[in-house]
Amino acid sequence: MKPPAKALVTLAKFAVSVGILLLLLGAQDLSSLQADLLAVKLNMLAFAVLLLLVQTFVLCHRWLLILRAMNVPLDWLPGWRILMVSTFFNQVLPAGGDAVRIWMLRRHGVQWSPTISSIVADRFLALLALGIIVLAGMPLLLPRVRDNSLLFAIVAVLAVACLGAIALVTLDRWPPRLIAAMPARIVQFAMLVRAPLLAAEGRAMLIVSAIVVHLITVATCYVLAIGLEAHLSALDAVVLVPLVILSSAVPISIGGWGVREGAMVAALGLAGIAFDKALAISVLLGVGGLIVGLFGGLVWLIAPERASFNPDQARAIAERTDAAPV
Repeated sequence: MKPPAKALVTLAKFAVSVGILLLLLGAQDLSSLQADLLAVKLNMLAFAVLLLLVQTFVLCHRWLLILRAMNVPLDWLPGWRILMVSTFFNQVLPAGGDAVRIWMLRRHGVQWSPTISSIVADRFLALLALGIIVLAGMPLLLPRVRDNSLLFAIVAVLAVACLGAIALVTLDRWPPRLIAAMPARIVQFAMLVRAPLLAAEGRAMLIVSAIVVHLITVATCYVLAIGLEAHLSALDAVVLVPLVILSSAVPISIGGWGVREGAMVAALGLAGIAFDKALAISVLLGVGGLIVGLFGGLVWLIAPERASFNPDQARAIAERTDAAPV
């Protein structure tokens, strides 16, 4: 993607985030939101941040399992350091985290294909695990949803995730003519991405860790609800919060801001949570992510890779990543 086009995409994402936040804040008494944010129990807020920090360890474990399935050896500590640094850059630069993660992994001698494929596989597995959670909660979700368009959107995303997983797993069984008609680069890329899904060793742990990552976000929202004295049950959190995660994963905003808040208000409203409480939960969830990102900034200050960091190389990597068949 050329620099002017990237700038326009970033500007559009920024506009989406700001636009949705302004709409939400315009429909809400700011003094009420401020009162909720200031009244949150500090011990619950600290616990929520701790959960998000613990989540980075599970994320690291999932990514290392993916790399191992691709025959890429990486020790745990460098892997966690790379993940934390990417978390920091995700907060300060739009989509900058992936570029820095790729750059740091390349500094460890990993080739381009497995490097980029590991990140794409990580994202796909996260979507697949989220689909499993949402699908498991559908019997409890369906009686609550009255909007057919929302149901259609949820089913469409689940269908895409399931079909994508089936396509990847069965790729080697496709008719040779069909595979030959596809670009060789895309077929090779797909073969690398499907490796973690077919790995005999660690596959179960990979899927479990992918699910646990989302459940930690659910638990974080539940803890914040307790801290705000919002009457959100654990069951409602498990059923509804994954919808928020699914919505904020759509790359149309900066760090999910705005989209996450709108989705949180809509989803928790199905459980009778007041507008201001739901909005406060989402804002505090974002603030918790920012705190973890700042901790990642501290990790970056002491990272050995920082001494050889070259912004031009990172920019080139970002451009090459954009050109990858994802």
